[in-house]
Amino acid sequence: MTVLEWLLDSDPAIRWQALRDLTPAPPDEVAAERARIAHEGWGAQLLAAQGTDGQWSSGALFPEWISTTYTLQLLQQFGVDPTTEKVRHAIEGVRANSRWEHDNEPYFDGEVEPCINGRAVAIGAYFGVDVRGIVNRLLTEQMEDGGWNCEQERGSTRGSFDTTINVLEGLLEFERSIGGDAAVAAARNRGQEYLLKRGLFRRLSTGEVIVPHKGESDWLQFSFPDGWHYDILRGLDYLQAAGVTPDERVNEAVGVVESKRDADGRWLLEHAHHDKLLVDLGEREGKPSRWITLRALRVLRWAGREV
Repeated sequence: MTVLEWLLDSDPAIRWQALRDLTPAPPDEVAAERARIAHEGWGAQLLAAQGTDGQWSSGALFPEWISTTYTLQLLQQFGVDPTTEKVRHAIEGVRANSRWEHDNEPYFDGEVEPCINGRAVAIGAYFGVDVRGIVNRLLTEQMEDGGWNCEQERGSTRGSFDTTINVLEGLLEFERSIGGDAAVAAARNRGQEYLLKRGLFRRLSTGEVIVPHKGESDWLQFSFPDGWHYDILRGLDYLQAAGVTPDERVNEAVGVVESKRDADGRWLLEHAHHDKLLVDLGEREGKPSRWITLRALRVLRWAGREV
């Protein structure tokens, strides 16, 4: 079985993206496969797991990995059609009932930490909710170096890779949802430069590989789902999604991705951040991962290094 056949022998959430990103499949075939997500497999299972209170696992952010935020982020990564009636009904339940644990704020009003608000923007924009209020707050919180940091409330003055990638993904989704915004695009470009100037994983001051905080995984280890966690494959996949033209600043990171391809042309799930999910993706740490392989192949295609 070829790598492409292996990817296509999977859930609709994987199949439609493999068709779109790795094959010349016509748009109607891709759309038909995507339409299945809300009704079959992982996507349908996640939608069915929504509680009668309009949330997943009765929380906005907690319990980690099985709450509303993590589940909606996963549905977005699956690419579920946000216009599907089942999905619209689910989002209405969140809008009406979910509140942040921080201070009981309505879900789509956001809370105070930009790493969380970036995800709320990505989710809201993708599912057709007005999140302009959160976006405006994030624009005022961008730091001098171009990044964002969840520790800003506690005095941090430097950007964080983890927070910045979450905000960048949110701003990109917001721009897509409204058809463009000059102020948002400018902020996002500065955020991209924050990552690119550091080669996606090195300190600007010394060029050394950044060692994440104690308890966090190495950014050179690939994971899925990623939640709020950064790694270089997530960073590169964001850049390709944003249509950034690859230059010499991504070469080393892309080389790391290339180096991790195994003899069968697949990539492993190197680190599982989650302890449990509401759906079994069939992937285990240290084993070949369709999600990592899909991301890696489209990053290599974007970088002009076709497999």
